[in-house]
Amino acid sequence: MRLALAESERAALSGDVPVGAVVLDGAGVPLATGHNERELTGDPTAHAEVLAIRRAAERLGGWRLAECTLVVTLEPCTMCAGAITQSRVARVVYGARDEKAGAAGSLWDVVRDRRLNHRPEVIAGVLEKECAAVLTEFFRER
Repeated sequence: MRLALAESERAALSGDVPVGAVVLDGAGVPLATGHNERELTGDPTAHAEVLAIRRAAERLGGWRLAECTLVVTLEPCTMCAGAITQSRVARVVYGARDEKAGAAGSLWDVVRDRRLNHRPEVIAGVLEKECAAVLTEFFRER
């Protein structure tokens, strides 16, 4: 999570909401990182999770991330939850809950919906206070 927090700081430098993500392989070795780049690139899909998933798939040479863990500072939204499900990520670890748009247990629970063919393990609240503080400070300054 500390690596994801460092990525979140990179997002804030470009005026993006400070969310960072890391994809780890089955042994816990970082494969790819990402941070929000919507403002930087003008791409509405440039969320930290999506970018990290894309980069991990490219590095592995395939779209199935079945043994991977996604670590992200903020609970994934519905778009990111869909990307997590479609990429077959094994585990999602997130820091701060997102009561307004969270799709891993807060507002929705897309990633664990029994109607879907893949449901990753979800671990919530890792370094939650630190992750929430980064977001709170960003929005306070705006």
